[in-house]
Amino acid sequence: MDIVCVKSSRNSYFLATRQFELPEVKLLVDAIESSRFITRKKSAKLIEKLTSLVSSHQARELDRPVYMDGTAKPNNETIYYTVDALHTAIREKRQIRFQYMEFTPCKEKVLKHGGAWYPFSPYALMWQRDYYYAVGWSERHGKVAQFRVDRMVNAEPLDRPAVETATFDAADYASKVFGMYDDKIETVTLRCKNRLMRSVIDRFGDGVQTQPDGPDHFTVQVEIAPSPPFFGWVFTFAGGIQITGPEGVLLEMQQMGAWLDK
Repeated sequence: MDIVCVKSSRNSYFLATRQFELPEVKLLVDAIESSRFITRKKSAKLIEKLTSLVSSHQARELDRPVYMDGTAKPNNETIYYTVDALHTAIREKRQIRFQYMEFTPCKEKVLKHGGAWYPFSPYALMWQRDYYYAVGWSERHGKVAQFRVDRMVNAEPLDRPAVETATFDAADYASKVFGMYDDKIETVTLRCKNRLMRSVIDRFGDGVQTQPDGPDHFTVQVEIAPSPPFFGWVFTFAGGIQITGPEGVLLEMQQMGAWLDK
């Protein structure tokens, strides 16, 4: 430990360097406090532990509010155990089962499908739209599917090997499935205004293939799931990004626009 001595009539000592610098701890505290995935109770406990990484004087600097966009924290205190069960199953390539939670029109929490169990082979945990998702093979759906971790309850291991899918790639899946909403992948062509190149790269990465289309536009082909979150993303640019194909996806977009006009 890097102990510094300040010599005087009564020598004083202090810890000059620590494992984490104050700005690093501030960053971790901000991430925990603004997370939609971690409950308020767990957030408070984690932040309390993080303050032990800095001096008592520096700890006072960590007590400050962090702006959140109005989305409430979850209240499922079993999330930690669910995450642990998922990580263990992924590492050991085993199946788990869980029940899934939903809400009634009266905001009451109930188990989906009358408390039915979901046998599941988890492949990866993904953080999207500030929510945690478990992605893997769902026996109930007969395909690769995703579930919100904060809505999974009573997760427990099963004594059977995971159903493996050789073609699954976590990074590829995350880039194509908008909002963890659907997994039916299609090649979609977009015509975009030049000023929106940054938005396209932010969404699809700088490896995306683009071509100039006149002086003011470019086109890009992307492999995505044409789901409502994807159409919502296109709508945010108010015509600056347009779907030009395939015809079926364009028709879905037009039908969604017609619904908004009602």
